[in-house]
Amino acid sequence: MMSQDGVLTPADFTDCRIPLRHLDLPVPAEVHAWYLDLGQLGHSLQRAFDQPDAPSPARSLTPGQLRFARYFYLRLLIGGYLGIPGKSVQINRSGRGKPVLDRTVHDSNLHFSFAKSDDRLLIGFSTSGLVGVDLEPSVRKAHRPLAVARRYFSSAEAQALGALDSNRLDEAFLRAWACKEAVVKASGEGIANQLCRFSVEMNPDLPPALLEFEDDETDQWSLAVVRPESDYLGAVATHHGQMSIRAFRLLPLNVPR
Repeated sequence: MMSQDGVLTPADFTDCRIPLRHLDLPVPAEVHAWYLDLGQLGHSLQRAFDQPDAPSPARSLTPGQLRFARYFYLRLLIGGYLGIPGKSVQINRSGRGKPVLDRTVHDSNLHFSFAKSDDRLLIGFSTSGLVGVDLEPSVRKAHRPLAVARRYFSSAEAQALGALDSNRLDEAFLRAWACKEAVVKASGEGIANQLCRFSVEMNPDLPPALLEFEDDETDQWSLAVVRPESDYLGAVATHHGQMSIRAFRLLPLNVPR
């Protein structure tokens, strides 16, 4: 569950191993956050179905394999929630390009969002309304973060970032970027001209929060930061008021060697 500071650490993630049984849907005001290492998962499937006695191959997957793996495991999890095989899950895209369940096929109020970084994947699920997630490498640094904030963020955010110690700029900018991406994904509006319409908490020592939003009520939004492992930082946003998070780490099938 989410701590009072709005940050989930690796210890907050529950390990779940393939094969998945029936998954309980998120309860109202709850988000399920799933973290996947696609390199680990993909090579486990190769050993299980192709060459179970072969040595483990190198971890890296080709771009095509990564694209396949992302949607394979997304459908696998959705199918677990809906009680159907993953191959039966039908996904469309909204007018803004956001992946959504095909409501003509699936009579469900399940909402989802996913974000990729390298061979890692973060997926958020909610039954209470829109959800958005983002995932970034924790070592990522923006070129001239203050200049980027002044151009693309709100004026309040740029001013708050400029007031921080210079050695905190990269940390603060990365957290803010992840939070803002998650909010934009939850809104379903696309990133163009949206980052300046709202402000998030820029001080990395304070809990993540949405402070103001043009033409919207901030108390209808919730934000959290997730750190599933030391090399990655993510964010979860919901547009349904209060939010609690249950976090899971998907592990591969146990393959006899």
